[in-house]
Amino acid sequence: MPANRPATEEPRLTVTRPPRRRLRSVLASALPVPVVGLVLLVASGNLLLPLRQVVTIEAKMASKRDFFQDPVVERLLMKHGFRVHITNMGSREIAKQDYEGYDVVFPSGQPASDLISRERARANRPVLLYRPFVSPIVLATYRDYAEVLTAEGVAKRLPGPGGRTMYYTLDMRQFLDLARGKRKGVQRDPADGYRWDEIDRNDHVRNGNKILAQTSDICESNSGGTYLGLVAFVEHGNDAPDSEAEAEQLARKIKPLLVEQGLPSSERAETYLSPDGQSIAPVSVIYEHQFLAHQIGYEAEKGATVDERVLLYPSTRFVTEPQLVALTGDGARLGELVSENSELQHRAMELGFRARNATSGATSDELTRFLTERQIPVPTTSSDDTRAVLPSLPLLEKMIEIVGDCPDRTGSQ
Repeated sequence: MPANRPATEEPRLTVTRPPRRRLRSVLASALPVPVVGLVLLVASGNLLLPLRQVVTIEAKMASKRDFFQDPVVERLLMKHGFRVHITNMGSREIAKQDYEGYDVVFPSGQPASDLISRERARANRPVLLYRPFVSPIVLATYRDYAEVLTAEGVAKRLPGPGGRTMYYTLDMRQFLDLARGKRKGVQRDPADGYRWDEIDRNDHVRNGNKILAQTSDICESNSGGTYLGLVAFVEHGNDAPDSEAEAEQLARKIKPLLVEQGLPSSERAETYLSPDGQSIAPVSVIYEHQFLAHQIGYEAEKGATVDERVLLYPSTRFVTEPQLVALTGDGARLGELVSENSELQHRAMELGFRARNATSGATSDELTRFLTERQIPVPTTSSDDTRAVLPSLPLLEKMIEIVGDCPDRTGSQ
């Protein structure tokens, strides 16, 4: 080679790495399907779960399906070998319709559970009952409406942080009096119940509708039937009827307080929590956990609670006792897991339920601590509230049928 010839570089081979975002698609096209599945399992963490047979539980549930349809609960149940397939319907509808072929049924209150237990006992097929958590019936409303009732002397603010309460006590006697045309001791035509704009001195709500609480379908839902029982208890002098004749007479007396609300919604909490809820139903009968779950979720996302939504706790109150009814061995295993597993109980609390202690049966203080840590006001009730007693099951059923004009479904069992 000539001495003064310029040196030339040797050719280089450049290797281009595929972008990281294309790695998964490259693997999918290059690797066999089983290998791709293994890669995705490792990435998701599901490879760490034990390889076991998954049992599918067939279930009928009412409002407590909120718990079982929660993604975290679904993952925890899958970890223990359960998948729950839910048929959604109202509590009373669950008890009145056929439940053969199901592993569990979970009405939202004790009356429907008792109907099922009695039916199975008559057929010599007893059931097992589990009570993993409780949730009181409440009247959900909006701050302006609660303040109108407070100015009227019908509601009372419960203590809250910074003087801004989220909870009120509602005098059920005075609230029902307004619906019957009685105000401050003066009675007008009982058919001419008071309307919101008649008692709103400061023009806060501008609503000409009658003052009533709206419920889910009384013929189908536990919340509707329970509120009927509360109204009946108050209207009967804080006592439950003792005879069928008394129950029938009382049902006809209170019917206007429950059916003048318009067509009942299948799920009142969804309406209340919707953007248009205030214009549709100023006062709605729901469960406490539905309100708390909304506030917990909102606080986690926004760092604050929803100020305009508040709760009215009836001075005459009844704590619902939802019972998971196990109809099969697999159903019993699920009931035990939900009642005793600490992770599931903790998640129930995060969803606003008052979880029961697995050994004592009493509700724990975990919900109070959980809400306090997140600066969400803790529900409190007055110590002098009256605890309502529902009519006996046959009488309550008769009253529900009269008030709701319910269709006869006794032949569907």
